[in-house]
Amino acid sequence: MANIEKRTGQDGKISYRVKIRLKGFPAQSATFDRLTDARKWTQQTESAIRDGRHFKTNESKRHILAEAIERYISDVIPTKPKNTVAQVGQLKWWKDHLGDYSLSDITPALIAQYRDILAKSPSPRGKTHSPATVNRYLAVLSHLFTMMIKEWGWVEDNPLRKVTKPKEPRGRVRFLSNEERVHFLEECKKSESQYLYVAVVLALSTGGRRMEILGLTWEYIDFNRGVITLHETKNGERRVLPLAGHALELILQLTKVRHVKCNLVFPGKDLKKPVDLRTPFENALKRAEITDFRWHDLRHSCASYLAMNGASLAEIAEILGHKTLQMVKRYAHLSEAHTSKVVTRMNEAIFGG
Repeated sequence: MANIEKRTGQDGKISYRVKIRLKGFPAQSATFDRLTDARKWTQQTESAIRDGRHFKTNESKRHILAEAIERYISDVIPTKPKNTVAQVGQLKWWKDHLGDYSLSDITPALIAQYRDILAKSPSPRGKTHSPATVNRYLAVLSHLFTMMIKEWGWVEDNPLRKVTKPKEPRGRVRFLSNEERVHFLEECKKSESQYLYVAVVLALSTGGRRMEILGLTWEYIDFNRGVITLHETKNGERRVLPLAGHALELILQLTKVRHVKCNLVFPGKDLKKPVDLRTPFENALKRAEITDFRWHDLRHSCASYLAMNGASLAEIAEILGHKTLQMVKRYAHLSEAHTSKVVTRMNEAIFGG
């Protein structure tokens, strides 16, 4: 049932307020300057509601992007892993540039326009945003629209589906050669930090990310089973790292000098936060005369060593915690010898050696 109410403002201007109430549907309302427009909208809206076409469309006009972003930061971000905190800054960038637009006006063309603006704008480090960074901005905005479709009922479609993502360069594969590894580990042993050598060996042997290693706490190390259980990872899933050989020996040595009042395996001076190994790490690299190498490349090194020692891409993906094989395909060329042996054994089994 629709009700049209005639209103007169303080300036004498007349308007027509329409309110539609149909059983089983939320009330809809709108205001018009002309009675004919009010009647036309009433007829179209009632028809759309009965056909199941109206509600979301109307909701997209009722809300602006800033409201959606605020709700997402308040309700969704706290449910994500801690390492997604960067998404808050990404969402605020979209809010600053597109926040005043109604959701119905957020089109693929508009997003593409600001995608290009983002790509050309300087990052906090003074460089332009990389394609990978731009894609992360697009990804969090896309998930916001997914939430609005599936759970909030604010929009019917995700405009990001029609927005082209910048092409990212092939994944970096920088790993320590045998000679580099020997020299680097020697310098890590001489480091001013008592934790650098152990942390580097642990990273090389397990493939753990920097903060997965440095943020490690004692209760997640099972010495009997020889495993480390990571409860907070980049993709939000629990992961188990094998702890064996030299890495296990070093961690056992650390148990003898651990701080009683601190549960961190690699504590900082205040015993409340993990140790910062940035400077010791860079100093060790300089002394070993190793260039173009970052902490994350220890993870690449682990994956590369696994590939060169016969691990399959599926096994590498499981150890590194990747959900798909796409991320580990960069190591495929390193396992060609292993793949060749597999094919040779298969041929021998079928056709005879």
